[in-house]
Amino acid sequence: MPILKLEGVTYRYKNKYQSVEAVKNVNYEFERGKVYAIVGKSGSGKTTLLSLMAGLALPGEGQVYYNGRSTKDMDRDRYRRDEVAVIYQTFNLFPMLNVLENVMYPLQLRGIGGQQAKERAKEMIAAVGLTDVVYRRYPAMLSGGERQRVAIARALAADVKIIFADEPTGNLDVENSDRVIDLLFDLCHKRGYCVIVVTHDPDIAGKADVVIRMQDGCLAGETLNRNGQ
Repeated sequence: MPILKLEGVTYRYKNKYQSVEAVKNVNYEFERGKVYAIVGKSGSGKTTLLSLMAGLALPGEGQVYYNGRSTKDMDRDRYRRDEVAVIYQTFNLFPMLNVLENVMYPLQLRGIGGQQAKERAKEMIAAVGLTDVVYRRYPAMLSGGERQRVAIARALAADVKIIFADEPTGNLDVENSDRVIDLLFDLCHKRGYCVIVVTHDPDIAGKADVVIRMQDGCLAGETLNRNGQ
């Protein structure tokens, strides 16, 4: 049974001037233990599809199923808190929380607090290549690359089943990009996560188990790399 299944997923943006069909009748199944790279030109519907799968919005038509249950029939706040994590291109860190507090936040939402949350946060901060020097720093005190790594550490700290990532290496140099890619792939292949990445990064697409191509809101095809066969 796939962990995530899309059936006829369609989404339209509407305003008083026009209606744009951003995602058109997408059908697909995602499995645990695989990294999926969603590629395509800007405006092809990649990020919109990611938002629908992450429960940030509901499809206008069709269904997104998580473990056989439609996101239309579930508490989507709980789904986003307990089952999935999203790594945003724009970081979405809390400006009034320091680095350690930002990474601890999803754990605290799930009732994990105190020393356990702190140790898990420290572990994930180290995993993305940051040191204890940044623990008490606030997002405004960090570089763009450091903020991106904190955002990734926060997503990983939640220990969820699915990780969605929107251009996770877009603000990183080559060394830290490679570190993040290796970490995501390790979590997927060794711990059974499902990782779904929207990317223009050829390194991610080249290493992904499955590459999904989108064009004009439609799923235009897929490529199975060696690990995905």
